[in-house]
Amino acid sequence: MPYEYLDDIATSDAAFKAWGDTLEQMFIAASEATMNVMVGDLDTISEEQHREIRVDSDAIDMLLFELLQELIFYKDAQRLLLRVSNLSISEQDGQFILQAEARGEELNMEKHDLVVDVKAVTLHHFRVEQTAKGWEAMVIVDI
Repeated sequence: MPYEYLDDIATSDAAFKAWGDTLEQMFIAASEATMNVMVGDLDTISEEQHREIRVDSDAIDMLLFELLQELIFYKDAQRLLLRVSNLSISEQDGQFILQAEARGEELNMEKHDLVVDVKAVTLHHFRVEQTAKGWEAMVIVDI
């Protein structure tokens, strides 16, 4: 599991660190951690529906912010719990562009072990950085 929850960072929110050898691996880990805040067992989310996600930003940290916000949007607007499977990041004319495949299903109170509802990603302590081991993100989500 390339993420861990941090209990001592935010008292009324959920905080986690996500990491990966590559930027793409870290983005996927952060998306998994965000979904895992809401659903206790991610394996209960079937791959019944498919969504293509495309977000862009002029900063790599805000690209992650936009991806996580997009997953929360799908949960709120379409009641979809989505897991990111394939993801690529490119740079063009000073903009970072993320394209991802997300698969999942409609939220089902009887099937999914719902823990808390994530309302938004916050910018408090939010960071993305390259380390000697790869890439790491620090994220706090509003619950």
